[in-house]
Amino acid sequence: MNIPKLKNKDLVTVSDLSRDEIMAIFRLTARLKADARRGKHHDFLYRKSLAMIFEKSSTRTRVSFETGVTHLGGHALFLDGNDIQLRRGETIVDTAKVLSRYVDGIMIRTFSHDNVVKFARSATVPVINGLSDEHHPCQALADFFTIYEREKKFRGIHLAYIGDGNNVANSLIQCAAILGINISIACPKQYEPDSFIVDNARAEAARSGSSLVITRDPEAAVKNAHYIYTDVWISMGEEKKAAAKKKALAKYKITRELLAKGRADSRVMHCLPAHRDEEIEGAVLDSGRSIVFDEAENRLHVQKAIMCALMKK
Repeated sequence: MNIPKLKNKDLVTVSDLSRDEIMAIFRLTARLKADARRGKHHDFLYRKSLAMIFEKSSTRTRVSFETGVTHLGGHALFLDGNDIQLRRGETIVDTAKVLSRYVDGIMIRTFSHDNVVKFARSATVPVINGLSDEHHPCQALADFFTIYEREKKFRGIHLAYIGDGNNVANSLIQCAAILGINISIACPKQYEPDSFIVDNARAEAARSGSSLVITRDPEAAVKNAHYIYTDVWISMGEEKKAAAKKKALAKYKITRELLAKGRADSRVMHCLPAHRDEEIEGAVLDSGRSIVFDEAENRLHVQKAIMCALMKK
């Protein structure tokens, strides 16, 4: 099986990858997923260890990474943020250097994106961003693999994202621009995606022949969209902003009425966990148009491919 070699040793943001590298990861993902469905696993990471640092709680990230490295013959170490010395004053640089002497890769799920950047700069083993306040690259790659296995192409595909311009939106924008997918983001002005990311993605989209639109109108965003995506309105650490955000985002909700304004064959996506009947109607999430749980499964297979590409010598 062909394991892609990446130009960078880390996955900090989607923009660390080229289009060719993403497609190579997707091809490997498809093989690994097909084999897993037959009960066949590979020892590509035999006796290799992945340190998993969690300063933010998780269901999908922890289980998919831990299961994934086990499928590949390796071992995962769960390191809660409260249990390691970071909370007691040890620097990120020192932690990264020490862990690099023990393990073959590090996955970190944290608040500040700068912490991921510092880890990657200081570690001598590959570092994977499992989520930060600004980026969620593994989620975006799983999302676009989910689209790819349905469409077998990206050209001419349109993704609409409705809601908070958060870390997931940032990574979707980056990935869409690299792959050449048209993307429209409907959100309030005060909750737009990061402007630096948007500007860079627009430049990348111009090269890939796709478009990026930011709008205030959810109906305009979904009009021609093949896929309609949302995420929770209140991210971890934003609890004090909850009332203000819910008020501002009240009309940015995926409902049956909103879906009726778009294509009859559009599909609904959500990275989970979902707050049913807040950012998305429960009836929509459970409908035949939802591919939400396909996305969730594909986190496992895409991350296995990423770990192979970064950790296999």
